Amino acid sequence: MSFKLTKRPSSKKKRPLKDNAQAEILHKLGLEAYSTRQLDSASVLNINAWTLEDKQPLELKDLPNTFLRRLWLLSEDARSTCCQTQLDPFNEDGKLPEEKLSSLEENAINPLDLVTSVFISADTFLQQEITVRMMQCKFAVPLVLPNADPEKPSQFLLWPLRGVLGQWRSHSLVTNGRVQNGNLASTPLPIISCIKLGRCSVSKSQVLNYVLTGPKSSKNIFIHKGMDGGQVPRRLSNGLVEIGWYLPTEDVDRDIYQAPFVISNLRGDASHHERCLKLLCQASSAVIIFCGDFKEKEKQLLESCKAMASKLILIDVYGTEGEENTTMGYDGQSLQECLWLPKESVLPGSTLSVEKVANNLCEILKSWVPDNLKPVTLEAAAKLALDIGLNVDESPVCKKAMATVEEILKGLDEGSVEFQQKQLPLQGHLWHKLAELDKEESKHRKSEKETEPQLQEEKKDILAELKRYKMTPAMKIFIDALFTKDKIQRTYFLTWLKLRLQLQQTEKLNSFPESQTEKTEQLENLKHEADNSVDSDSFCTDSEEETEEQPVNNEGSDIVQCIKTTQEEEQPLHNTENTTQHLESTPELSRSNEEQLYLEDSCEDAKALYSQSLESKTYNLGIEHFFREMGLIFELTHTSGSQNVLRLPKLAADLLLHGVPLELMDGDASNVPICWLGSIFAELNHFLHQEKLRTRVLTILGNHHARNAVVLSGLFGVELQEGWKRTNRGVYMAVLSLPDDCRKDLDYDLLLLIDVEGLGLASGGIETDMLSHDNMMATFAIGLSDVLLQNISPHAGKEIETTFKVMVSSLLRSKECGVFPICNLLVQDEGLDAVLQASQLRHVCKMLQTEDKENVNNLYALNTSSTTFVKGPWPNMSLSETVDKQYTNDVLKLKETLFGALKRCSTKSEESDFIGRLSKVWDAVKSDSFSISLQNINMALGFSLLCTEFSQWEDGLLESMESWLMGATTKIIATKALDGTAQDALLSELKKEAQEEVKSEVHKLKSKAESYLMSEENLKMNSETFMPMLLSNMSKLQERASEEVMQKLETINESHCSLTQIEKFETSLEREQEFKLVALVETSKSTNILLQDHELEEEFESVWKKMCSSFDFRPSESDDISSSVADVLRQNLISRGLQKHMEKLNVVGQKQTSNFQVCDEHFGYRSRLKHMLEDNNKQQKLDAQKTANKIIEEYNKFSANKCSLAADFSESYITELLEMIENGLREKSLEIRSAFEVDLKIHLCNAACQDFQKLHDRFGKDKELLTYISETKNKYAAEFIYQFRKRDQCQRVAQAFISMVIKPLVLAYINQPLGIQIAKEIENKAKQFQSPHAFHQSILEDLINEDCFESFEQYLLFYEDYRRTKINDTVVAHLADITSLRKLKQQRLGEVVGQIAAAVSQTTEGASGVLSDTKPLLERVCLILEKDANINVEKESLNGPLFSITTDWDCFVKCLLELLATMHLGLSQTFNQNVDVLEVLNDLSILPQDHLLQIVRGCDKRCPLCKAPCDKVELDHEIHSSLLHRPKGILPRDICSPFHLSSSETSKDSHAEFMICKNLPLQDTNWSDVSDDLNSQKANNYWRYCLCLLFMSFTIALLNIEITL
Repeated sequence: MSFKLTKRPSSKKKRPLKDNAQAEILHKLGLEAYSTRQLDSASVLNINAWTLEDKQPLELKDLPNTFLRRLWLLSEDARSTCCQTQLDPFNEDGKLPEEKLSSLEENAINPLDLVTSVFISADTFLQQEITVRMMQCKFAVPLVLPNADPEKPSQFLLWPLRGVLGQWRSHSLVTNGRVQNGNLASTPLPIISCIKLGRCSVSKSQVLNYVLTGPKSSKNIFIHKGMDGGQVPRRLSNGLVEIGWYLPTEDVDRDIYQAPFVISNLRGDASHHERCLKLLCQASSAVIIFCGDFKEKEKQLLESCKAMASKLILIDVYGTEGEENTTMGYDGQSLQECLWLPKESVLPGSTLSVEKVANNLCEILKSWVPDNLKPVTLEAAAKLALDIGLNVDESPVCKKAMATVEEILKGLDEGSVEFQQKQLPLQGHLWHKLAELDKEESKHRKSEKETEPQLQEEKKDILAELKRYKMTPAMKIFIDALFTKDKIQRTYFLTWLKLRLQLQQTEKLNSFPESQTEKTEQLENLKHEADNSVDSDSFCTDSEEETEEQPVNNEGSDIVQCIKTTQEEEQPLHNTENTTQHLESTPELSRSNEEQLYLEDSCEDAKALYSQSLESKTYNLGIEHFFREMGLIFELTHTSGSQNVLRLPKLAADLLLHGVPLELMDGDASNVPICWLGSIFAELNHFLHQEKLRTRVLTILGNHHARNAVVLSGLFGVELQEGWKRTNRGVYMAVLSLPDDCRKDLDYDLLLLIDVEGLGLASGGIETDMLSHDNMMATFAIGLSDVLLQNISPHAGKEIETTFKVMVSSLLRSKECGVFPICNLLVQDEGLDAVLQASQLRHVCKMLQTEDKENVNNLYALNTSSTTFVKGPWPNMSLSETVDKQYTNDVLKLKETLFGALKRCSTKSEESDFIGRLSKVWDAVKSDSFSISLQNINMALGFSLLCTEFSQWEDGLLESMESWLMGATTKIIATKALDGTAQDALLSELKKEAQEEVKSEVHKLKSKAESYLMSEENLKMNSETFMPMLLSNMSKLQERASEEVMQKLETINESHCSLTQIEKFETSLEREQEFKLVALVETSKSTNILLQDHELEEEFESVWKKMCSSFDFRPSESDDISSSVADVLRQNLISRGLQKHMEKLNVVGQKQTSNFQVCDEHFGYRSRLKHMLEDNNKQQKLDAQKTANKIIEEYNKFSANKCSLAADFSESYITELLEMIENGLREKSLEIRSAFEVDLKIHLCNAACQDFQKLHDRFGKDKELLTYISETKNKYAAEFIYQFRKRDQCQRVAQAFISMVIKPLVLAYINQPLGIQIAKEIENKAKQFQSPHAFHQSILEDLINEDCFESFEQYLLFYEDYRRTKINDTVVAHLADITSLRKLKQQRLGEVVGQIAAAVSQTTEGASGVLSDTKPLLERVCLILEKDANINVEKESLNGPLFSITTDWDCFVKCLLELLATMHLGLSQTFNQNVDVLEVLNDLSILPQDHLLQIVRGCDKRCPLCKAPCDKVELDHEIHSSLLHRPKGILPRDICSPFHLSSSETSKDSHAEFMICKNLPLQDTNWSDVSDDLNSQKANNYWRYCLCLLFMSFTIALLNIEITL
C-alpha cells in the first residue's frame, strides 16, 4: 500500500510499535510506517480523487486503500476484507485441506481489525472524515480505540464525532414532528451500551443490528460473524467500543422507536477491558449485558455494573454449541436471585434465536424510549473517560484552537447582523454600493460614454471610506490564527470554526418555531411575486433569506401592495449587513401549506412576521464570510496596508493547496476582487515552482437545492462551502494538484473545481435583481470553465424553470465571450421534470457546441455520454437514509465521463493564465456586454424550444439519409466486388447523389427554421442573433451528414470487397484443408497411428502459410512507410541521448546499393591511436565488421520471418529491430563510438524500408481481411483439428464395423455354399460318385491298377479310412484347377457386397446432412441385410460404446462405402491368388468330402462274415449285398479259424472252398446269398487274380499275423 505523505508534521509523533500481535496486523496491512507518522487527509485525497474504477484488492496490503476508496464512494462493501487471491480457486490447487485452512488464516483479516488499523494509523482530521462517511454508510464508528501498544490505555475519540451531523423527526409532542438537526457529539441523547461476559451462544452484534434496523433489514451496522471475514479471529480490535445511531423519521410504518438514541458496543470479553466497562456503565443511560459465564469474577463485575448503571438488562446466553443449554446461576441461585434484579431485567437467550432475542430487547427499548432514559452527551462521556484513565484525543493544541474560535465569536449571540456590522464591516453596504458603481462605470466604457462626475465622486468617497478601515478584533485573531506555524493547530482552528458556526446554526434552527418558519418562508415567497417595478435603491444587498422550496414566480398576487409596503418600511434594515438564514422548510410541509398563504392576514401581520423573521435568524454566518473579509482587507487596503496584509495572498495560496476553498466571486454583492485573486495565483505559481501552470477548470452549476458542494465532495473528496442551508451566494474554487502519474496522461498540472452556490435562492431583494445576480454568477462561472457539469435536482420545485432559464441564458452569453465548455449533465433523479430539463439543456448545449469550430470532440462527447443519472444521498443527508446501492457505480461512471471530457477539452487554458481569463470574463459580465442582457431570461425558454425543435429536424434528416443509404447499399452489393472500374464509377455517382440529397434536406430545414423564427415573437426580435447560429449549425450539419454518408458509402463498398475477399479466402482455405485432411486421414488409416494435436497444428500451419503466400491480396495505393520508420528511429536516438546524429536521418528511406562498411570515424581518436602501432587498426575494424555482419544476418532472418506472416507492416517491427541491434552491440565489447551504432541502425532501417514496403503494399487494402483472418485463425485451426478428429473417428469406427461385422459376414456368405458346389462338380465329373456300388467298384479297380499291397491292406483292414482318403484325393485333384473356385468366390463376393451397399444406401434416407448416432443406423443396416438379403448378421459386436458416436451420417456412409470397396478389392485380389487347397478347404463351412461321402457310403452295413461293405444304391433297401465279398485266406482272424493258404489251394477252382460267404442268409437274413449274385464268379476271379498278383505280399502279411498271434 502506498500513501502519499505530505510535509505537514503530526501534532504528536509516535514511537515505533513493539513486536506484538498488533504490530503484526499493521505490518500485514502495510501500515507499519504510520506508527511513527500518521496518515492524513491529503493522502486519501490522492487515493479517492483520481479513482475511476473499483478494483478488487489483490493482497492484504491493498485493503486500507480499498477501504478508504470505497468509503469515500459510500459503498456498502467498504469494510470487506476479501482479496483476489482468496477468491481465486486455482491458487489453492494441490494443497491439503489443512494447508488451505492455514493459508486462509494467514491471508485473511477480520473487518474490525481493518477498521481499527486504519483509525490507529490516521490523524485526527482524517478520523473525522472517515467517521462522517461511515455514518453516511450506516456503519458503526469507533468511540474508544484500543492502543496499538497494549500497555497503554485506550483513546476516547471525541473530535471525529464532532463532525457528524444528523437529522431526525421525533414523535414527541414537544418537537411537534419538525426536523431536528444536531451535532451528535454535543446533542444529549440516550446511550444504551452493550457488553458481553464470557462466551455467548448468540451473536451480540447481530442482535444489535436487528434492534437498530429490524429483522427484515439486511443492513449490517455492526460487523458480526455472519459477514465475510467476520469468522476470522480478532487480534487488534478487542477492547474497541463502537457506536451506532438510531434516528427516527416520523414515519409510523418505518420507525421502530419514537426518539433517537445511541447504541455502543464493546468488542471482546468485558472482563478483560474493565476501564471501558466502567466508562460505559457510568456514562450510559442503560446497559445490556450478554452473560455467557457466571463465575466469581463475573459476579463481582455484574454487581459493580448494577451499582454504576442507571438501568441494567441481563441476557442469559450461557452455553455454546455442543453444550447442553442450562440456566446460568451461582451456588444454586439464578442470575436474578444472585443480583437481586427484577424479573423483567433478565432475559433468556441461550435457547432462543437471534431474531427472538432481538425482538424481546426491542420491546423493552420501546417502553424506555424516549421518556425513561436520561440523555447524555458524548462530550460529557469524554470527561468521564479522562477521569477513569482513558486518553482523550483532543490535545492541548486542539483546546487552544477551540479557545481561539470562541474568542473570535464573542458577540455572535447578540445576532449575526450585529456581529457582521462590528467584526466584518467591509462586506457591508459600501462594498455592495462600490460593486454597483463599478458596473455602471463599465457599462459607460462599453457604450463609450463619459462617466458622470457624480458617479466618479461617489466612488472616490466610498473608496476613501473603505481605505480608512482598521482591522477588527475578530479578524485580527482570525488572521493571526491562520498565520501560526503549527499547521495542526491551524487545521483544528478552521475545522472547529466551521463546526462551531454549524452548531450555532443548528441550535437556532431547532429553537425556531416551525409554524413561524413556514409562515416566514411563504411570506418571502409572496414578496418575490411582487411587481418588479420597485425602486432599485431598495435592493437589499446583504439580506439573503432562503426560501428553499418556494418558487420564484413572475406573476403578481393579491397582496402585492402589502408586500411593497412591508419592503418600504423595512428599508433601513435592508441597508445594513444581514447575512442571516431562516430554517429550511421541508418540501412536504411547504407544499401542504402552499395554498394557505396569508390571504387572511393583514399587511400589518405580514410586516410583523417578516421583521421578526429577519431579527430571529442569527444562524446564517459561515466561515466563508471570514475569508471574504480577509480578501476584502487585501483588495481595499493592499496599496497602503501593513506587511501582514501583504502576506495574505501567500497565506491564501497555502490554504488553497491544503484544501481550503477560495471565493472567486462575492455573490451577495456580485463583485470579484481581481487584485486579491491575481496575487493569490502569483503566489500559487511560486509555491509550485512553475512560471506557467497548466490548468483545467471543472465547474458545477445547479440550483441551490442540488447541493453542488456535496456533489463535488462525493466526486473528488474536496471540501467546499455548502450554501444550501444558508443564504450565502458565491462562486468558490478548490484546487487539486495532479499526481505525477496522472499529469502526463491528462496533460495538466492543476484541476480547478468551481462551485456556484445560491443559484435560484430567494433573497430580500426584487426578483429582477435576484435573477441578475444569478445570471452574473452563472455567466462568470461558465466563462471560466473547460468542462461544465450541470447539476439537475428534482427537489427544486417550481424554481426549476427559473434556474433553467438562467442556465440557458448564461450559456448563450458565454458563447458570446468566445469560449464554451464541454457540457455534461448530472441528473439526480429520473423524475419527469428532471429528465425533461436535462433533455432540453442537452439540446441547447449541442446547438452551441456544434457551432464552435474548435470543439471538434465536444459533439461526440455530448451525443454519447453527456447525461449521467446518479441517485446520490445529496438531497437528504439524514443519517437515517440509506445510500442507493448503485451510487458507487454511478459516481465512478460520472467521474470517468468528466475526466474524459477534461482530457478532450481544448488547450485554451494553456494559451493564457487563469487570471487573464478570469479578468476577461469578469469585464464582459460587469459591463453586461451581451446581446442578451443579464436581466433578460425570457429569451432562454424560446431558444431552448428552438434547440429541441432543431434536434428533431436533425433526426429527421439523418433518418432520411439512412433510408437513402439502404438503397445505395443495394446498388453496391449488386456490382461485382473486385471490379475496380465499375466500383469506382458507381461510388463516384453515389457520392454526388448523396451530396445533392443532403443539400436538398438542409434546404428544407432552412425553410422550417425561418418559419419558426418568424412565428415566435421573442425569437423574432432576436432573429439577427439566432438565425446566423441556426445557419451555422445547418452548415455544420450538412458537412457532417455529407461526410458521414461518404464514409458510410466507402465503408459499405470496402466491406463488400472485404466480404468477397473473405469468402474467397475461406473457399480456398477450405479446399486446401480438404486436400490435407484427406491425406492425413489416409495416413492415419494406413499407419494406424493417432496424430496428436500439436502435429495437427503443424499441419494446419503449413496449410495456412501456403494459403497466405498464394492468396491474391489487393495491393495498396502508394503509401511510403519510410516516414514512420524515421519517426521510430528518431525517438530511439532521443531516448539514448544521440540527438547529435539527427541530420543523418535524412537518408532513411533512400535506396542503398552498398553493404555496410566499418570506417575510421566509428572509432575514437584514442582507440585508433592505441591500435595504430599494433596492426594499423585492422583487427579492430575486423571485429567491428564481424559484429555488424552478425547483426545483419539476424536482421535477414527477422525480416524473412515478419514477411512470412499474414500481417501488414507495423511500427513495432522497427522497435524490435532497434532493440535487436542494441542487444547485439551489448554482447560484444568494442571500443566504438556512437556513430557506429547510428550508422548501423540507419543502414538496417533503410533495408527494412525496402523489405517491409513490399509487405505493406501487398496487404495495404486488405487490412480488414487481415484483421479478420488473424482473429479467426485459431477458429480455423480448431475447426481443422475437429474435422480431422471426426473424420478419423468415422474412419476408425467404419473400419471396425467392416472388420468386425461385414468382413466375417462376407466370408461366411462366400464359403457357406461353396463346399456343396464343389462336391456337385465332382459328382457330375466323376462317375464313381454316382452310387455306393459304383464307388466300391471304382475302388476295386483302382486297387488292381495300383498294384500295391499297402492299398489292399488299407482297404481290407481300414475300409472307412481308405474310402475317406480316396474321396479327399479326388477333391484335392479336382481343386488343383482353381479357376472354377475363383469364379465361384468372385461371383458370391460381388453379390454380397452389392447387397451390403444397397442396405447402407437405404439408411441415408431421413438421416442425410444431420448429426446422428451411428449405432442405431448400423443396427438398421444389419436388419436390412437380414430381411432383404436373408443374410444372418452377428450383431453382438455392436454392443458397447465403440460404435456409438455422433457424426454426420453422410460422411460416415462415405467412409463406410469406401472401406467396403477397399475390402471388395482386397478380397477379390486374395481370391485371384494361388492358394493351398487345404487352406481353401479349411475355410469352407461344409466340406465337399463330407457331401461326397454321404453319396457313396450307402447304408454303411458290412457283411457279417467277410466285412465287405453293402453297396446297394437304394437307400431304403432291406436286403444288403456287396459287389465283391472277400475270399477265405485274406479275412481277418476273428472271422475264420487260422489257416494256411497255399498256392495249391488258390489254384483250386472250388468256389465253395474259396468263398466263406456261401449261404450267407443262413447267417444273416438281411443279406442276399452270394451264390445268387450274378457277379459272384467275377468277384471270385477278381480275388484270385489279386492273390496271384500279390501272393508273396499276402503270404508275408499272413505269416506276420500268425507270428503275432
